[in-house]
Amino acid sequence: MSTVPVFRHREPLTRSDLESITDDAHRYELVDGVLLMSPSPRPLHQRVVTRVLAAVVKECPRDCEALPAPVDVVLAEDTVLIPDVVVGRRADYTERALVGVPVLSVEVISPSSRLIDTKLKRAKLAEAGCPHYWIVDPYVPSVLCLSLADGEYVVAAEAKYDSTVTLELPFPVSLVPEDLVSDY
Repeated sequence: MSTVPVFRHREPLTRSDLESITDDAHRYELVDGVLLMSPSPRPLHQRVVTRVLAAVVKECPRDCEALPAPVDVVLAEDTVLIPDVVVGRRADYTERALVGVPVLSVEVISPSSRLIDTKLKRAKLAEAGCPHYWIVDPYVPSVLCLSLADGEYVVAAEAKYDSTVTLELPFPVSLVPEDLVSDY
């Protein structure tokens, strides 16, 4: 049985503190020096992640790479996020993480992550300048695609159930929410 890591100081945590955590199958993120822990995702969540990743990989430009979680996205020394799917410029990937702002960050909502994905991560990625942020809710099902405009996210496209969301930016892709969740 694993335990939550204990840190000896009261200062905000940093990327190096995060890297010192033993791999225990939990997902640890850091937001403004505060440690967040998420449980392992459910099969429905992973099904959606896999299908979004497959759609994105097909159209991802050669100078970028699309990867599933867990991949650390280092926005600052005190902020390290783990999107469910991330697209970054190949030049920004290191052996350990994507260092810098992603081209696209995708979150698939879980019951335990709804507030974090729809509010906290959305705000931190907008603040960092991430141009595209998608939120997939498998419980509706729906896809909300946001684009950054004047420092805030605006709706670029949205689809529910059997409707298709079609985007041209950051690259052409189409998604049907019901197809992402079906157990076929």
